[in-house]
Amino acid sequence: MREALLVRIRATSPWRFGSEAGRPDTTAELYHSDALYSAVTAAIQRLGNLPEWLEATAAAEIPAVRFSSGYPWRGNDLFVLPPVTVWPSESFAMMHLRGARYLPLRAVRTLLAGGELLEEEWMVDPASRCLLHRIAGPVTSVFRVSLRVRQPVDRIRNSGSEARRIACLEFGPEAGVWFVIAFSDEPARARWEEPVRAALRLLADSGFGGGRSLGWGRGAAPAFESIPWPDHFLPEAVAPAGEAEAAAAPQPPPGYWLLSLFRPGPRDQVDWDRGRYAVTVRGGRVESPAGWGAEKKAVRMVREGSVLSGAAAPVGSAPDVAPEGFPHPVYRYGFALNIPIRLGAV
Repeated sequence: MREALLVRIRATSPWRFGSEAGRPDTTAELYHSDALYSAVTAAIQRLGNLPEWLEATAAAEIPAVRFSSGYPWRGNDLFVLPPVTVWPSESFAMMHLRGARYLPLRAVRTLLAGGELLEEEWMVDPASRCLLHRIAGPVTSVFRVSLRVRQPVDRIRNSGSEARRIACLEFGPEAGVWFVIAFSDEPARARWEEPVRAALRLLADSGFGGGRSLGWGRGAAPAFESIPWPDHFLPEAVAPAGEAEAAAAPQPPPGYWLLSLFRPGPRDQVDWDRGRYAVTVRGGRVESPAGWGAEKKAVRMVREGSVLSGAAAPVGSAPDVAPEGFPHPVYRYGFALNIPIRLGAV
């Protein structure tokens, strides 16, 4: 059985994931897979393995290492963007729960198995839009978006410039960010698991995302757990009533639930007329001594939570988004980390 690496980082400071609107007073709530890959790549460069790492990942047709996006967690619950084919539920009785954006993994497993959520057992955290199981006692938010005011001061001229509002995520106690790292095969895992673990320990200490100069993006030492992949995210298989009936039953078309951003590659055979998906535009600026702050080329990518259909699982690509004339490639990591599910799941 294949295994993947589940990583949890408990937040010890505010985190900022940039802003899809390009404004400092807003922040994304997910640590998108392309940004996570960039952070790990920068850490691996500091550890001295950059050329081999790029050759094995961004420059490869089939990457040795794939990343999901980073999602919130608290306690024993991993929250995730569920497949758009199963959530939000169309049930009128669950109307008050449909505002939830992030579902705990146990709820997703129930929906994928064809079950329903009992609305009296669940509630929506208004701050984070996470679906929470009702428990006795006070309920704290998984995270909330907060605005911090930054006031630069010129100590030479004894004056200050205009204050700026910067948005960040503040996590509740025993909460933070989780993500999955999958390896293409056992040799890839043997080669890259320890360097990736070292890079993540470095990043937890130095910071992920934006606002690192303010002390943001830091966490406790990462917790690593080997999990069966992708079975950890799926409901337990139910034995069919009979082999003959199972063989005669029509098979639904395959679907692929994205846990990461996805940029189609030349080998992908996605049926864009099926499935359900949403697209986002990813841009940003280069962090490199060769041209710090230069604007990257923007590309369209399929969002997390989308469900794609095709003859085979989507692979993805990592296009070079460096500005014209830039001295080295700048990769936008768009390889897919996906889970096969029934496309017709409701």
